[in-house]
Amino acid sequence: MLLAAVGMRREARLVERPGVRAAIGGGRADLLEQRLRQALEGARAVISIGIGGGLDPGLAVGDVVIGVEVSQAGRRWPTDAGWRARLAERLPRAALGAIHGSDAMVLAASDKARLRAETGAVLTDMESHVAARIAAEFGLPFAALRVVSDAAATSLPSAVRQGLTDDGGMNLPGVLWALARDPRQLPALMRTGRDADLAFGALRIAADSALGD
Repeated sequence: MLLAAVGMRREARLVERPGVRAAIGGGRADLLEQRLRQALEGARAVISIGIGGGLDPGLAVGDVVIGVEVSQAGRRWPTDAGWRARLAERLPRAALGAIHGSDAMVLAASDKARLRAETGAVLTDMESHVAARIAAEFGLPFAALRVVSDAAATSLPSAVRQGLTDDGGMNLPGVLWALARDPRQLPALMRTGRDADLAFGALRIAADSALGD
């Protein structure tokens, strides 16, 4: 069984299939770690898979990234070389690069640029560092496959911080509350939704190619 670390139920629906079980973090590192540990029985490998924020200005929304390593707070976890090569064969247009793991959403373009300069990573997400740490602890092969949902030069509206429930579902009341407090976010929020839809479409295709028989 392959254990997949995701942030959202929408991602889980795209990656789960026979032989693939998803653990959903809901944007919280502590919950993801707990749920990964609970789902470990029978796992032969761990993959972090879903959407993430672009750090490399050369990446566009919908581009696929295969992680060569994951970094967080000075620690680095390499991905399994053989698995990485197989993913690259199945996804020949994917970019290979380092992924930065963050416990919080990275919203501002200036913060993305800073992370790019500090870490050399091409993408950031909120699950890969947790999945990498668990895989290393239990001696399991690890891979990371992510799709860009917001480009490096794009700043996300603060309302997206309210967008997830702990079970990985959409927190529409929270987003509407944040929008009511600052209606000027609406255009950026609409753009974010369109970009996310594009990224999820690319994730579906990438997951089918990467996880299919």
